Amino acid sequence: MRTKSRRSLTTTVGLTSALGLALVTGCSGSTGPGRPDHEITVWSLENLPDRVGATRKIIDGFEQKSGVKVHLVGVDEGQLPQLIMSAAASGDLPDVIGAAPMGQVWQMYGNGLLNTEIPDRIVKELGPGTFNANALGLTSDGRTHLGVPSDAWLQLLVYRKDDFARKHLAAPDTYDRALTAARELDGGGHDGMSAATDPSDVFTSQSFESVALANGCQLVDDDHEVDLHSPQCETAFRTYDQLAREHGAPGTQSVDSTRATYFAGRSSMVIWSSFLLDELAGLRKDALPSCPECKKEPGQLARDSGIVTALKGPDAREGAQFGEITSWVTTKTAETAASQQFIEYMMNSGYESWFGMSPEGKIPVRQGTAAEPHRYLDAWRHSDIGVDTKKPFDQVYPPSLLNELAAGVGNMRRWGIEQGEGALVGATNGELPVPKAIGAMTSGQLSPEEAAREADDEVAALQKSLQ
Repeated sequence: MRTKSRRSLTTTVGLTSALGLALVTGCSGSTGPGRPDHEITVWSLENLPDRVGATRKIIDGFEQKSGVKVHLVGVDEGQLPQLIMSAAASGDLPDVIGAAPMGQVWQMYGNGLLNTEIPDRIVKELGPGTFNANALGLTSDGRTHLGVPSDAWLQLLVYRKDDFARKHLAAPDTYDRALTAARELDGGGHDGMSAATDPSDVFTSQSFESVALANGCQLVDDDHEVDLHSPQCETAFRTYDQLAREHGAPGTQSVDSTRATYFAGRSSMVIWSSFLLDELAGLRKDALPSCPECKKEPGQLARDSGIVTALKGPDAREGAQFGEITSWVTTKTAETAASQQFIEYMMNSGYESWFGMSPEGKIPVRQGTAAEPHRYLDAWRHSDIGVDTKKPFDQVYPPSLLNELAAGVGNMRRWGIEQGEGALVGATNGELPVPKAIGAMTSGQLSPEEAAREADDEVAALQKSLQ
């Protein structure tokens, strides 16, 4: 979750087919590395104006040091699949793409768009041991590195500690505890939970997946069969329905409305990403907490909030952490030497400035160097968070939370990726079968069991179309 307002993705199944056709018909003259001219084009999904400006400053330093000219283009995540398709068809792919999420990385890899030799060399040069092992695993196909993993954000369950204390409720780190709290704190114009139900937004899919993984619900089983109708998944759909529909605000709930409801003090829990943390602390003027306690001191809500990083369902042996790892990837037509030099700079000299532009949502997955194993994680803890007001991360939140966030990268799980179905994951982020089922369920059109079956059927059809 890169921006403060998530974008709806409208990519269709036909886009995947068209992309495959473009690779066959449109790129016959541009299938190898680009001609060395010390000039590269970099697309960055960190496309908010302040982050583009911050990236440009890092690039200025690289250009002065290397003599390589970099053309930076900010790209919206929701538009990336279509832009890649067009660029592939015209033989005009960028050299490098930054902040690429796992699903889209795997989708590009499956369509033969990536140069994987460059990231293999970079990871070897930087040292595999300097990276979080789980991040490397989730962004690799066996021993092949699809990209160079850079940073991560985590999905969180944020709750009002003061509300919980008044009702003598335990932290909502299990299904049962979250449901009990939602029931006890729901009523009188106050919602127990704020959770996404928008059928047109990938935010709903991410929110549900964080709950589903907690119960051992998987997109596909070990035989690569779609498995959203499993007992574990049906329990996840039923629990999400209770939390979001029975104990949440009426109507479609989005990335903005869930945050606004919690910030106004009208709900006691919210499912959101770690990008929430600077706003929760009152450090961003366009998303300030507005609860009664926050009027004099916007940072009060952060002090009154507790954070659960890993939820556990009744069918799971242990809790699960959902999140996203973003990577630097190189396309098949990339200018090899300049692209490698650029990414190595971004993961070395420019790395602290890169994750420092938004530390709450850019947890470094390269933890340090061979000489200084904890260098980057230590710098991340001290980085300033916020936009209009800036404060050191470790002065706003306790060390225990920062430790949990850092550890969360190692505990992160994702649907389909671990089973080698990354291309399917990327396609579901375009077609959005799970959010559509969630939207129908929470609006009363489908039962949880029917929603699980419908999502299963739609994902199975999508999987078949990719074969």
